[in-house]
Amino acid sequence: MDKPPHIAIIPSPGMGHLIPLVEFAKKLASVHNLSTTFIIPNEGPLSNSQYQFLDSLPNAITYTLLPPVNFDDLPPDTKIETRITLMVARSITSLRQTLGSMIEDKNIVALFVDLFGTDAFDVAVEFGVPSYLFFPASAMTLSLFLHLPELDQTVSCEYKDVPDPIRIPGCIPVHGRDLLDPVQDRSNDAYKRVLHNVKRYGMARGIVVNSFKELESGPIEALQQERPGRPPVYPVGPLIRSRPGPGSVELSKDVNESSSLRWLDGQPRGSVLYICFGSGGTLSSEQVNELAMGLELSEQRFIWVVRPPSDIADATYFNAHDHKGTFDFLPKTFLEKTKNRGLVVLNWAPQVQILSHSSTGGFMTHCGWNSVLETIVLGVPMIVWPLYAEQKMNAVMLTEGLKVALRAKSNENGIVDHLEIVRVINGLLQGEEGKGIRVRAQELKEAALSVLSEDGCSKTLDQLASKLKNKI
Repeated sequence: MDKPPHIAIIPSPGMGHLIPLVEFAKKLASVHNLSTTFIIPNEGPLSNSQYQFLDSLPNAITYTLLPPVNFDDLPPDTKIETRITLMVARSITSLRQTLGSMIEDKNIVALFVDLFGTDAFDVAVEFGVPSYLFFPASAMTLSLFLHLPELDQTVSCEYKDVPDPIRIPGCIPVHGRDLLDPVQDRSNDAYKRVLHNVKRYGMARGIVVNSFKELESGPIEALQQERPGRPPVYPVGPLIRSRPGPGSVELSKDVNESSSLRWLDGQPRGSVLYICFGSGGTLSSEQVNELAMGLELSEQRFIWVVRPPSDIADATYFNAHDHKGTFDFLPKTFLEKTKNRGLVVLNWAPQVQILSHSSTGGFMTHCGWNSVLETIVLGVPMIVWPLYAEQKMNAVMLTEGLKVALRAKSNENGIVDHLEIVRVINGLLQGEEGKGIRVRAQELKEAALSVLSEDGCSKTLDQLASKLKNKI
């Protein structure tokens, strides 16, 4: 009897990469009866929240941890792109053993890696397993990555010093200063690691990107044009969380979820601004104060998911295990002055439920791609406040391309001051510009829902699953 088809996935350890890969695996399991094993490189024990997330997965999805790699030889300022790439490269021997054992027991039809894991392709080649790339960010970012070797050859200076906007195939022009973080310093090893990986993308049987044509028609059309050495590109999005998010959700669900949603139930329709900068987003003390002042002066309703400022190291503010802490880092009178129209919660709130609530009228976001897709699917207009990674590119797309967001602009000191915060909040919730943004957000929501069939999968994902099962 033939063994059922099974896929192996090598993720990066960060939750922002793991979430869409898990949603991808869930769809393959529930709709197409494809089971999955996550093979996870690491540099030591995972966090409690990561273990909880992985242990809560459906039976069709299992995981195994590779032996931890040693990074004692790396300088303390080594960037994440270097660490992730080396994490995979230094796990090749254990990956070979793990995949070999799996092949003896299962019908492995494909090996997926994410954007910095291409060294694992060599192991797939050894075993004759078709290899694929899963790209968890936007098609615009993927288009930049595939164009990067050409840019590297034709641009002599730092990209941020290029006077004119940089043209990426199929995309609106982007100033070099808005390109993603690891390409901002071409002398840094992180840039070299990005180049190393993108030059190996051609080894993949296909590239899967978490986006859809109605959202990113230009870059996806450019990506799907046949070019020598370019694998076919499958836009399988929107893949978004099908249940409240990972890790910290489970730990604080009974506290923050009930209080947030109960508070929202008492607010007028479309009146509340939700503010959250993602699982890795923190602001400085000065920026936290300016945001608090802006929220107070705007006189608008809000839910603010706040974290202790990045320049405060006092762990008494926040205990990661019980999600209790104080708000002593906020301006002294802020909570009292805004208590009748604002809710401040520490570290986590049920994002999908808040965004889908009828009282929510806008989202101030760091522009992480998972958050962007959730917001698009739920039709919520945005204020974009990018912090790191490729978030500035996402902000350009959302404001200048799709026109479903306003951008909070920082001053010469890199701070978004309270007057600018008042401008974008009132502009989104009350201004004429906000009306147009709301209309376009609803149009994109309808487009996203039309992409998804009754079983919640895009037709492209259905096509890809068929190819995987038949090893086409």
